[in-house]
Amino acid sequence: MADTLAETPHSALSGVARVLVHAGKLTEKAAEGLVRSASEKKISFVAALIKAGAVSAADLAHTLSTALALPLLDLNAIEPQKLPRSIIDGKLSSQYQVVVLGKRGGRLFIGGADPTDQEAVERIKFATQLTPEWVIVEHDKLSKILEGSGTSASETFEAMSSGDFEFDVTEEVGAPESAEPAAEVEDAPVVRFLQKMLIDAINARASDLHFEPYEYHYRVRFRIDGELREITQPPIAIKDKLSSRIKVISRLDIAEKRVPQDGRMKLKFGSKSIDFRVSTLPTLFGEKIVIRILDASSAKLGIEALGYEKIERDRLLQCIQRPYGMVLVTGPTGSGKTVSLYTCLNILNQPGVNISTVEDPAEINLPGINQVNVNDKAGMTFAVALKSFLRQDPDIIMVGEIRDLETADIAIKAAQTGHMVMSTLHTNDAPTTLTRMLNMGVAPFNIASSVLLITAQRLARKLCESCKAPADYPREAMRKAGFDESDLNGSWKPFRAVGCSACSNGYRGRVGIYQVMPITEEIQRIILAEGTAMDIAEQAQREGVRNLRQSGLIKVRAGVTTLEEVIAVTND
Repeated sequence: MADTLAETPHSALSGVARVLVHAGKLTEKAAEGLVRSASEKKISFVAALIKAGAVSAADLAHTLSTALALPLLDLNAIEPQKLPRSIIDGKLSSQYQVVVLGKRGGRLFIGGADPTDQEAVERIKFATQLTPEWVIVEHDKLSKILEGSGTSASETFEAMSSGDFEFDVTEEVGAPESAEPAAEVEDAPVVRFLQKMLIDAINARASDLHFEPYEYHYRVRFRIDGELREITQPPIAIKDKLSSRIKVISRLDIAEKRVPQDGRMKLKFGSKSIDFRVSTLPTLFGEKIVIRILDASSAKLGIEALGYEKIERDRLLQCIQRPYGMVLVTGPTGSGKTVSLYTCLNILNQPGVNISTVEDPAEINLPGINQVNVNDKAGMTFAVALKSFLRQDPDIIMVGEIRDLETADIAIKAAQTGHMVMSTLHTNDAPTTLTRMLNMGVAPFNIASSVLLITAQRLARKLCESCKAPADYPREAMRKAGFDESDLNGSWKPFRAVGCSACSNGYRGRVGIYQVMPITEEIQRIILAEGTAMDIAEQAQREGVRNLRQSGLIKVRAGVTTLEEVIAVTND
């Protein structure tokens, strides 16, 4: 119906006017006259329509209900005092001529005479963080209820302000001297909206929050278990105030909107503090802001919690206990490389060990470890920091990422001269890491003599234990995915995602899938002979090193994740 109306020649008229013209209740000329009258008197079109007697309130309600396929309610059947009043305040109800009828889950049922008012929907959605759903009511009966309800604005964020909102995000961070006037930045709805988004993200186990401005709308998305999900679409008018608020508490320059900026902030959540990394990016229609939630406790869970199989875990622990050499962790962005490295560092973090790290930026704060942030503008690069570390009597060095030949050369020299060096690279799997270093310009001899072990990893979503159910995959599909005929002996059953109130679409949390490849003498010979990644991979297979797909299939067999998930994350 909405598409039909949009194609009519009445596009200059308001939504209700177009419906009435299309339904034959008004002529186009009469509708245009009422639109002008409403504009001159600064009242709504519906109010002007009823006042002029062009259409009765009852006829209008029935017409809108039929044309837009929305439910119709007689307000005389409801006692006004029983209507919920604390969800939106009286001022908002009066401004947009709506009344709250009830709430169910994430839906808010609102009664109004003009269901085409999208501004009302956006304002109510922003104020309540609920999805408004229209119920048509008669304008005259609605006006009587609103007249008796008062117009106090003191309850605007009552629902949002209860419970968890006892703290101030700025308590531990403070604002820089260049802060904007308090009236603009400390806008109460924006402050509370940001607080609610941060707390909702923590409760939803999100890793990132995305605040994204577009030409005609603004949206907030959370990354939960590796998937981005749209959470809400607040009014686009708040984008600048929200950006300023985030910048102030992150100690960023709020006057600078032309270049990207990075900052941090801290939020007290119950008995613990949560760190956030903030990144701004100028886009066509405003600044996109991404907030990464940094949970230091993830590095203290222990290596058993990360998902390593016993043989893989033993290989890794054996290598990091060596006095010198290099351990590399590889994988795409967001594959958990930093958590894996910090878990190893946490194991090695003893009073008699000097550990230094250089990162861009440091994501997890671990007491007892000397952490340095890269600052390219100030000249603090990975290479400069590494040179300085070597004069600081280190035992263990962690480099956030090897990006160029200079950093790789210094790291390799450190590994060859009595230091344990750990770092990351962005490659698809363990064998291709070695050829990537060769392509950087690192000499084969240096690679063979310094690299002890390479771990490639991915993160797959874990099945929810509360609702997972046995799956019945075709035998051919199982073989195509990588299972041998001997694996399909009927002694085990794969599971599928179902979905319940305790999870998201059948998944809850993530688990690592690993390829742990020690650099043996045979692999060293292939490197010295400048063999290909395929040669290295074949030798690793002969030595019992599982590739990522094979490691993922073990998780399927154990009922930890689904076959579809493993295929998705290991489809290289």
